[in-house]
Amino acid sequence: MNRLFHVPLSPYCRKVRLSLAEKKIEVELVEEKYWEQDPDFLRRNPAGKVPVLKMDGMTMAESAPICEYLEEAYPEPSLLPKDPKQRYEVRRLVSWFDDKFHHEVTANLLYERVNKKVMGQGYPDSKNIKAGAKKIKFHLDYMGWLLDQRRWLAGGQMTLADFAAAAHLSSLDYISDVDWNRNANVREWYAKIKSRPAFRSILADQVPGFPPPAHYADLDF
Repeated sequence: MNRLFHVPLSPYCRKVRLSLAEKKIEVELVEEKYWEQDPDFLRRNPAGKVPVLKMDGMTMAESAPICEYLEEAYPEPSLLPKDPKQRYEVRRLVSWFDDKFHHEVTANLLYERVNKKVMGQGYPDSKNIKAGAKKIKFHLDYMGWLLDQRRWLAGGQMTLADFAAAAHLSSLDYISDVDWNRNANVREWYAKIKSRPAFRSILADQVPGFPPPAHYADLDF
């Protein structure tokens, strides 16, 4: 049985979960408190991070190479275009969300509001939360600009770039930190992607002590 060691609100884990589900690859989800540095988990990934995917006789870590492996080993349905220039754009946007968006928004909102409490690391830092709330507006505007010119974030087809963005935004939406009224293009895009069967397990996530808002699992917002 394929097994994914994950944390429900981790955008990196969610990106892998979405890729697996879109390709209809069944996997057992195993919640891992990676911050406790359990020796068994460290043997799976000495970096001490999730996601970790046990599949095809391998133990794989880091969301980017995991998703690239899934694309190469299980190419249908494709989440990367065949054209090299379009593939570049997908990878650029995946890096945008997993690096810049993560640093400026996810770390300042989700990690302050949820991770600190779950990990017993103290109280949220209001300065970081304010910084994240300010920066997310810029990112939503940028997404809206992209979607003004394209059907999906990277072009005419849904790609890994959309899953990377949706992984971060869905995690933030779980704690009501996304203003879906800021940009109609982004709202329509998210409504499309959250309606896909691959999103069902994401919308069913429950984190003890942090109930999701009523609209979180509502496909019509």
